[in-house]
Amino acid sequence: MTSSDHSDRDDDGDRNRHHRRSVNLGAPRSFGSVLKYCSLETFFPDDPFCALKYETSRRRRAAEVVRYFVPICRWLPDYTFRVFTCDLLAGVTIASLAIPQGISYAELAQIPPVVGLYSSFVPPMIYAVFGSSKHLAVGTVAACSLLLAATVEEVASPVHQKDLFLNLVFTATLFAGFTQFLLGILRLGILVDFLSHSTITGFMGGTAVIISLQQMKGILGLKHFTTKTSVVEVLKAIFKNRQEWNWKCFVAGLIFLVVLQTTRFVKKKRPMLFWVSAIGPMLVVVSGCIFSYFAQAEKHGFPIVGHLKKGINESSIGRYNFNSKYLLTSVKAGVITGLIALVEGIAVGRSFALSSNEQIDGNKEMVAYGLMNIIGSMTSCYLTTGPFSKTAVNVNAGCRTPMTNVVQAICMLMVLLFLAPLFSYTPQVALSAIIVSAMLGLIKYKEAYRLFKTDKFDFLICMSAFLGVSFISMDVGLVISVGLALTRGMLYIARPSSCKLGKLPGNVILYRDVEQYPEAAGGDEAGFLVLQLGSPIYFANANYVKERILRWVREEQGLKNPCKDKVKYVLLDLGGVTAIDSTGLESLFEVHRRLENEGIKMLLINPRIEVTEKLMVTKFIDKIGVDAVFLSLEEAIESCSYST
Repeated sequence: MTSSDHSDRDDDGDRNRHHRRSVNLGAPRSFGSVLKYCSLETFFPDDPFCALKYETSRRRRAAEVVRYFVPICRWLPDYTFRVFTCDLLAGVTIASLAIPQGISYAELAQIPPVVGLYSSFVPPMIYAVFGSSKHLAVGTVAACSLLLAATVEEVASPVHQKDLFLNLVFTATLFAGFTQFLLGILRLGILVDFLSHSTITGFMGGTAVIISLQQMKGILGLKHFTTKTSVVEVLKAIFKNRQEWNWKCFVAGLIFLVVLQTTRFVKKKRPMLFWVSAIGPMLVVVSGCIFSYFAQAEKHGFPIVGHLKKGINESSIGRYNFNSKYLLTSVKAGVITGLIALVEGIAVGRSFALSSNEQIDGNKEMVAYGLMNIIGSMTSCYLTTGPFSKTAVNVNAGCRTPMTNVVQAICMLMVLLFLAPLFSYTPQVALSAIIVSAMLGLIKYKEAYRLFKTDKFDFLICMSAFLGVSFISMDVGLVISVGLALTRGMLYIARPSSCKLGKLPGNVILYRDVEQYPEAAGGDEAGFLVLQLGSPIYFANANYVKERILRWVREEQGLKNPCKDKVKYVLLDLGGVTAIDSTGLESLFEVHRRLENEGIKMLLINPRIEVTEKLMVTKFIDKIGVDAVFLSLEEAIESCSYST
């Protein structure tokens, strides 16, 4: 190389160093500003007060706050008659589905059937005011009905202590509502995200199996049955009482089930005929009532629903039971079912919102669910949320706004005032067939297979929920699955992602993970090692991060590459490190001391603002030198190459 070449290189190096972009190492932000920023991002990720920045009038500011917290104030002023005609059709359609479902799921919860009808009257009106989803149709759900009954009957018998059992159900619903409301007010919607998709898939599948087997009591016309929910106990109860099997009930149940499945098949093949599936349950109930009335089916071994009291909801405030003997059970039932109802309702609302390129606020939904269950528990209602089946019917029927829930409530009011006694002739076998038909759609074996092909650990989480719910109990199965999911999350935290970067061949300078791109040449030939950290550094993973960096250095120093040049620089790409705590800082100090003792210089690349501030406060930047912090990887490598 000639002297002119050296001169050109020196000039280029001086020029590049002169034009090097500097990292922002300004004064750290105040504690108050950091706390405000973190709090807003944690609890108000949707920036609800953004519009207030542009409003100068106090009245308009107050109106904007009301519009945010009471969603009906957003869409009702622009509501038109044309939109109402769409909502009217959808509301009547979901009301026809709500009647048989309300009676069926109330039977599943082992409470008076009329309570199921009550639960489709008051809660939908509350949701129409405070709910943020235009698609969601409010109602009772099978899984929560069964779980509520299974938990409460640990301390009260639904057969021998009917009043106490019902009082505890109302009390549990109150606690469920308070749980949901507080989570929404405190903006703690992130807690619901701990119930993963795989957990919900397994839980719903296991619940569907249990509920379907329990309906054999109605389909076979059994008089004696178990109150336990495990598959083994239910099967024992079915075959132990073989002498009670009624072939007439079985044939009728099979016919009803075939009719319901046929309507679902028609909807699947011809989506425009969604109404066929929607009216299927009502068709079964009406035909069952007619048959039961004229054939006097009860005398032939067909149990019927029995008397349904006419009239609107009675106040149930005086029925709350806060006796210390039952309080823990009520709280347990309320919190667990409240969380499950939240997850199901928010998941359903979000899935349909995404299909129309819209977005719903999970915290607003929590407040809406909480209010409708608190008020519902005061008006003889039990736990409600947003069922998938009813919401799907609502969407297919052309809903435009939450007004469909108001229409549903008005229809239910008419039923309670004038038609309730007619449904007292509904045969139990018809309700069992309706429940089994609905449960078959919740066993998502294709989704479980997809999890198996995609992620074996997710499949394990799903199956643990499915088997735990099916063979142990619903709450134990849920706890096992959530525990496995949290264990996996902790493993991600304790063993964060990190990799060694190498230069890809070609004219364009690209550094990529050498494990993903084996053709990438290591940077160690030039005396530097590039490492990329892709996770916050906390007390849980700080020691691992330290040991992983030092192990890479040892490998590059000769343990696996003895013929290559000695490492002179270690470049840490911190672009993916969003936060660091005091333990993480101590680990970086230790890494720096160890490298310094071996004559290796540490360089930092693109540290985030949260990390930079702590590095400055702890004098780490002063220790390694301001010239050791770079804005980009290319500039750092160029600086190393020039120095070498």
